Amino acid sequence: MSAINTLSIAGFRSIRKLENLRLSNLNVLIGANGSGKSNFVAYFRMLSELVEGRLQVWVSKQGGADRVLSYGIKETSSLSTSIRFGTNGYAIELEPTLEGGFTFTSEMLYLNDPASGAKHSKLGSGQTESKLKYEKEQSTDKNIAGFCYDAILGWKVYHFHDTSDTAGVKRQSSVHDNDFLRMDASNLAAFLLRLKGEFPTVYQQIRKTVRLAVPFFDDFVLKPTTLPTEEQQVRLLWKQKDNDYALWPSQLSDGSLRFICLVTVLLQPNPPSTIIIDEPELGLHPYAITLLGALLRSASTRTQVIVSTQSVALLNEFEIDDLIVVDREDGGSVFKRLDEAEFTAWLEDYTIGELWQKNILGGRPSR
Repeated sequence: MSAINTLSIAGFRSIRKLENLRLSNLNVLIGANGSGKSNFVAYFRMLSELVEGRLQVWVSKQGGADRVLSYGIKETSSLSTSIRFGTNGYAIELEPTLEGGFTFTSEMLYLNDPASGAKHSKLGSGQTESKLKYEKEQSTDKNIAGFCYDAILGWKVYHFHDTSDTAGVKRQSSVHDNDFLRMDASNLAAFLLRLKGEFPTVYQQIRKTVRLAVPFFDDFVLKPTTLPTEEQQVRLLWKQKDNDYALWPSQLSDGSLRFICLVTVLLQPNPPSTIIIDEPELGLHPYAITLLGALLRSASTRTQVIVSTQSVALLNEFEIDDLIVVDREDGGSVFKRLDEAEFTAWLEDYTIGELWQKNILGGRPSR
């Protein structure tokens, strides 16, 4: 698995033109509402659907190509992206069809081999779905297509905002659905049950970290039930300190439930190569946000982390070099990295969050 080195995007929603954005192990996007942070996260959702052969379904759910291209088909004729990760790369160009979908005008793979030099191969053009997965399955060896496919699938977007009564995290899940934590944590109970059995140290670390922010929490109650079909299911039950009565996930506050999801994804023993989270601070207590900052920093030593935020408290947990400032210029999203040396004098008197509030860093609403 490989983290992302550089990224270029053109024609995707508000991202008209983004060239060679450098991504490090920890990347914190800040910007005003509507600046384009969520579109950056949505790009990775599109990419994961694309390589799995579900691009047209994803585009249809967005309302068609006209809703995906920057300011519509009349203004933007194509969507293109190029990504470099490790010694490999992947690039595509898409054009809209009359039916409201996309067709590939180009799909390319790159390999920068120190021994033989740079190579590139064209997967095809004119197709409506990616050929990446097909090319991987055609070879029994670990080919470039297989490496790229696996790498891109290792970039996981997590979204834990839905804590309604019908949210997947509150429903039963199959005990066997536990290989990885799903993007909406709908298999959280099954995943925690597996960690408890196979990675007890990690499980206890998750439990103790949750207790720091939710002091009345004691432990999870993960008891599988067997259906008439012999399938085993488990629900995310829990108990309070000094009480053995099992409580339902609906008896946790929204913020507490989201914090449990965040702790689990950031402490998981075998994380994906890149973790992407949009505004994780939603509904969290200020102290929980401080804990979240520490978790994000720690996770970035084991995997690549991309997170967008509007929280001053969370920003205070990072360094200037971690930030990517997102602004709107001439109607498009612009992404900028900052040089910490330029803010040395400011940081003697102010925190990073305070500098953002004062609009010294950028990424604030403007006329």
